[in-house]
Amino acid sequence: MNTTASGGTADVHVEIDDVQSGALRPRPVPYEGKFIFLHVDDRHAGRALLRRLLPLTSGGLPDVDPGQDAWVAVAFTYQGLRALGVPQESLDSFPQAFREGMAARAERIGDVGASGPDRWETPFGTGDVHIALSALSSDAAQLEKELERARVVLRDTPGVRVIWEQDVHQLPTGRTTFGFRDGISHPNIEGVGLPGSNPQEAPIKAGEFILGYPDETGGVPPMPSPDVLGRNGTYVAVRKVHTDVAAWRRFLRANSSGAEEEELLAAKMVGRWPSGAPLELAPEHDDPELAADPHRVNDFLYRENDDRGLRCPAGAHIRRTNPRDATIVGDARMHRLIRRGTTYGPPLPEGVLEDDGADRGLVGVFIGAHLERQFEFIKAQWVNDGNFIGYPGEQDPVAGHHDGTGSITIPEKPVRRRLRNLPSFVATRGGEYCFLPGLRALRWLAELED
Repeated sequence: MNTTASGGTADVHVEIDDVQSGALRPRPVPYEGKFIFLHVDDRHAGRALLRRLLPLTSGGLPDVDPGQDAWVAVAFTYQGLRALGVPQESLDSFPQAFREGMAARAERIGDVGASGPDRWETPFGTGDVHIALSALSSDAAQLEKELERARVVLRDTPGVRVIWEQDVHQLPTGRTTFGFRDGISHPNIEGVGLPGSNPQEAPIKAGEFILGYPDETGGVPPMPSPDVLGRNGTYVAVRKVHTDVAAWRRFLRANSSGAEEEELLAAKMVGRWPSGAPLELAPEHDDPELAADPHRVNDFLYRENDDRGLRCPAGAHIRRTNPRDATIVGDARMHRLIRRGTTYGPPLPEGVLEDDGADRGLVGVFIGAHLERQFEFIKAQWVNDGNFIGYPGEQDPVAGHHDGTGSITIPEKPVRRRLRNLPSFVATRGGEYCFLPGLRALRWLAELED
């Protein structure tokens, strides 16, 4: 089945059933999930594994019954494609960022100091990660059913080893470890048939997210060869990020006069209230009723009513990573991403201001057809610098690596407020660049011959 949608000057036909489900589906709410990294010792075993995984890997849009909807996605690092015996001509057709891998490009995306590759969790950045499996569902029993099927496949395939696993889950609060609702935004992608979360967002060209289609430049970007390998695939940046919740709470406490001011300061740094209500629509107080309305919670732009950032600061996390129509240097639509944030580890108990030693944070998945001008650009220019919004040197207050020297500007009337000496609230524990092929490409990989 091809999904057809009109947009621009011609109809776009996205072969949605050939696109792995993990690429385009919004994350379910609630959710349970697991990430598994594999190492291929023998290319023939790796291909056999793919043949056995194919029945578990689906394409298309969500099931009408969320309780029955669980999916497994299969992606590959550059070293993984080499381990499977992909011809060198095909390997050379992949973009340089993918071939080099995230660890080699850590400095340009801000993974330095405590977030540098020398501090990463094994096996991230070692070249040992070949295949990345992810399984996600809104139902724990359904997820376990899919995982057991995958375990049987792995047990029956000697020559392929599990080298890393990470469980992810929605916390009982329904929020991140920092206490904010997540997973609200999803882009409106031309030709997919799945509405975006912001009714004011014009459809974004499918080629920004899926290879083989026109992108925002009007052309079809280069894709790996042969065509069967590249078409309907995409690139995925997978990152494990530790969150220092105690440091976050201490900073808010130290820079506020009470609980209400703490909550407002946190909202100014994030761009939303803990419930998910955006500052653009609820500038003074949290509005859980607004946040619970899927038709309103993401229905806003910036330029008309808040170009100066008096409601939502230009440096707030959600405004940096998706400036929408705000006045910035550059074109925001050229850098749009699909983001899947999933939480791992236990919550830090309410009110606790000292770290308890537990590992908690998020496993982020960032999907787009252009690693350099999407994920890497956002990290380098929007998260780790402030030139594009007129605040040179200021990093994202939540996701930036500050090391006690950061700052954030909060425009106010009559005088703006600038907070200094921000510590780092996050630390990268590891990351990999992966290629998420279409289903036909998975079959092509499984049927490779020496």
